[in-house]
Amino acid sequence: MALTIWHNPRCSKSRETLALIEAQGATPKVRLYLEDAPSRAELEAALALLGRPAADLLRWKEKDRPEGLTKDAPEAAILDALAANPRLIERPLVLSDSAARLGRPPEAVLDLL
Repeated sequence: MALTIWHNPRCSKSRETLALIEAQGATPKVRLYLEDAPSRAELEAALALLGRPAADLLRWKEKDRPEGLTKDAPEAAILDALAANPRLIERPLVLSDSAARLGRPPEAVLDLL
C-alpha cells in the first residue's frame, strides 16, 4: 500500500511519525508540504480520506491564522485559509489510497500500515 506523509522536518511529531512508519518497514513518499503546498482540491481529497471536518486539519494555535476564523466557520473558509497558507495545516498527515490519519499521536497512523 502506498503511503504519503505531508511532512515538516522541523516538527517533532512529524519526525516521530515518519520514524515510526519507517520502523514498521514502510517507505512513504515524503511531501514537504510547506515547499510543495497542496491545492484546494488536494486538501478536499485529503479531508474525504480523513473523514473529518476541515476544522480538524487547521492548526488553531498558529499565529498566521486569519483573524475571525473560528471552528464554526464554513468549510469553504477554512479550506481557503489552508490553501492560501500551508503553515496552517496540522501535521503530520499520512495518506493511503483509502484513508488518512493525523499523526497526533504518531501511533494514530499505524492502522494505515
